[in-house]
Amino acid sequence: MATSGKDTIESIRLQSDIVDVIGRYVPLKRAGNSRFKGLCPFHKEKTPSFQVDQDKQLFHCFGCGAGGDVFSFIMQYERVEFLDAARLLADRAGITFEPAQGDPAAGPRDKTDKAALYRLHEQLADFYAAALKTSAAAQSVRDYLNERDLEAAAEDFQLGWAPTQANAMVTWAQKKNFPLPLLATAGILLPADREGAPPYDRFKGRLMFPIRDEQGRVVAFSGRILDQSSPAKYVNSPETPLFRKGRILYGLDRARQPMVDQRRALLCEGQIDVIRCHLAGLPIAVAPQGTAMTEGHAALLKRYADEVIIMFDGDTAGQNATLRAAEVLLAAGLTVRVAALPSGEDPDSLVRKEGAEALRQRVAQAQSLVEAHLDMLAARGELNSQAGQLRTAKAVLELILHAPSAIQREQYLKEISVRLQISEAALKQDMMKMVRPTRAEPEEERQSPSKEASYPPHEVALLELLIAHPEALDLVGQYIEPETITDPICRRIIQLMLTQPEPDPTALLQSMADEGEQSRRLCAKLMMTARTVISVEVSSIHAVQDVILALRIKQLDREIKSCLEKSERAGEAEKKSLINESAQLTYLKKKMQQGWDVARPILEL
Repeated sequence: MATSGKDTIESIRLQSDIVDVIGRYVPLKRAGNSRFKGLCPFHKEKTPSFQVDQDKQLFHCFGCGAGGDVFSFIMQYERVEFLDAARLLADRAGITFEPAQGDPAAGPRDKTDKAALYRLHEQLADFYAAALKTSAAAQSVRDYLNERDLEAAAEDFQLGWAPTQANAMVTWAQKKNFPLPLLATAGILLPADREGAPPYDRFKGRLMFPIRDEQGRVVAFSGRILDQSSPAKYVNSPETPLFRKGRILYGLDRARQPMVDQRRALLCEGQIDVIRCHLAGLPIAVAPQGTAMTEGHAALLKRYADEVIIMFDGDTAGQNATLRAAEVLLAAGLTVRVAALPSGEDPDSLVRKEGAEALRQRVAQAQSLVEAHLDMLAARGELNSQAGQLRTAKAVLELILHAPSAIQREQYLKEISVRLQISEAALKQDMMKMVRPTRAEPEEERQSPSKEASYPPHEVALLELLIAHPEALDLVGQYIEPETITDPICRRIIQLMLTQPEPDPTALLQSMADEGEQSRRLCAKLMMTARTVISVEVSSIHAVQDVILALRIKQLDREIKSCLEKSERAGEAEKKSLINESAQLTYLKKKMQQGWDVARPILEL
């Protein structure tokens, strides 16, 4: 049964063990009864400073300061908003989650009405699909699908057809009460080419492929023209608030669970190839959408798979695209293999000529990346001369340098050595010469981990004690004034703790969701390092009393300093008053320094 709201968020949290979730992204090793350690995924490091606490369901990096709960991790790692993180976790936990408008769980509204855009795309997909089924003008498109044995896929993948009638999309939008500017935002309508003319339909007369995000929501379209005279065979939606080409893989909504089951993915070049692979019993197939392979695509694949098999067209252009994609995938830490296709063939044409089994065999017999690259170069005659062998070795070494793993590079060197009859030592020596100190790296990796923000020690100490000993909260509410806490983040955390109906650390972190990244980081760190007072002589109450006294004395120091500074600029009468005030504050400070019993009446003034 579909649910929504805070109860569902809590269900998602309870069914998303933080060690299991983070373990999919980061190799973790046990470092205690409930703690695990690993290399931080948010900055480059050699010594693990990233910790996950299973009991507290929190993570924190003591190197860069990243921290929070399971939602915070997904938000930071996947670079998504809270709702998208919740949906990803809900999907993995088998929970249906779609907050309604006005639901507090939905959070603040984005300036762009994304909900309206999602509705628009879903209804457009239905409209295009109905037009393909029923329109007489779409008969040639239906014939094309039948000829290619894709008629069964049309309904399964919700293929459609964009009508050719003038003003078809304008009429449809008006009937469905969608404002025309929304269609323009979605890239469906283009400005008219002459004044007074209606907007132009971007996809007019094309076979339509709905593009879905990994959660299965339609976010864009790709339109294929069947008229060979058209210069643009495929036209895709432009980038919109829902659609980022570098973050979308066609077919991922269907392929991600099979990928998780098999820990591998099959990368194709286009929509029809993906559909053909799925029909042929290869449900792990996906394709980039209207762009070359990007780091965002590689990050998506790494969520679900350890290995990627590339199966692009068998011509020279396809081979070059294979190598470019391999560089990106290697850099992401993925293992790469290549399923070679005959020159001039793609997955769709191969199945139609030789059957689905032939395609499955190609995938099963996929070569290692090095073997495939060497075969490509050998086919071009590069191994027929000493100069050609040197060029070949250099080209393959440059490719494997993209792999961040020394072990992976070592394995590749063995393959090159055997094939080219060159010693591993010589290959390694040449490879090391190619590594330049100024070698380009992603901007995020070049940056050193950001230093954690510095917070007043006594204010942090108070927070640590209160998190470990919430029974002392009443003391803070009675004896700490807002201005006593100088740091705004520390002050805000204390305010939230004081207003919570129950002293629950998990609820506290939940309430920090909208407070900014630094606030969430500090809160998570405090929960991971909270001071538990275990002493016969010093109880938690006494420890908090000591910190309260220290904070109030520091507050008096600030007030004394302010009085003295003002007195230097004041006239005689005001100066005398300020000096007297400073003397009174100094007296109070000395009384407070005598301990809680003496200070308490002063604190209660």
